[in-house]
Amino acid sequence: MQTNLPNILTLSRIVAIPIVCLLLLVEPWGGWMSLGVYTYACITDFLDGYLARTWQQQSSFGRFLDPIADKLLVASVLLMLVGINRVSGINIFAAAVILCREILVSGLREHLAELQVSVPVTRLAKWKTTIQMVAMGFLLVGDAGPTLGPVTTTAVGITGVWAAAVLTLVTGYDYLRAGLGHMDADPPERPADPYAPPLKRADPARDTG
Repeated sequence: MQTNLPNILTLSRIVAIPIVCLLLLVEPWGGWMSLGVYTYACITDFLDGYLARTWQQQSSFGRFLDPIADKLLVASVLLMLVGINRVSGINIFAAAVILCREILVSGLREHLAELQVSVPVTRLAKWKTTIQMVAMGFLLVGDAGPTLGPVTTTAVGITGVWAAAVLTLVTGYDYLRAGLGHMDADPPERPADPYAPPLKRADPARDTG
């Protein structure tokens, strides 16, 4: 593993995940404390990639771990929100759509990476990720947050999750359609010379979507 600040930030995001989940169980200020750690994790999600590109410290380890850290954060927080009934009833369907899309896109990107095909992140996918992260932040605070008449913090979060779920279906379909044309392709063969350098795999775009 190449030790540099971007990789350390990515690892710290993974370490923050169980802390966010455990703080949710602490009353009465657990929601606000978990939001603080969650906000840190979201900031590192931007900083690690930005610093890696700016300082030219991109590495295979970072490209491997960064999207995994993102999906672990999303999946863990959504499952905890369902577990503590912050997301319940029909709203669980929206959370399930988001989780299923994350699995689908991860599998698709892994297959296309073997074919040296990169799938760029669309602007709509970036909007989806932003709405999704903000919505989960509202849900972490839950009823402990401020209210504006009939509008509660939880209601804002649920609305955001549904908006993210709709965008998830659209962007997931876009990624799937873009990858279907490569599904029947075989991975490129490596050079016969055992001492020849391996083929350089395409660097799939960070899955911020």
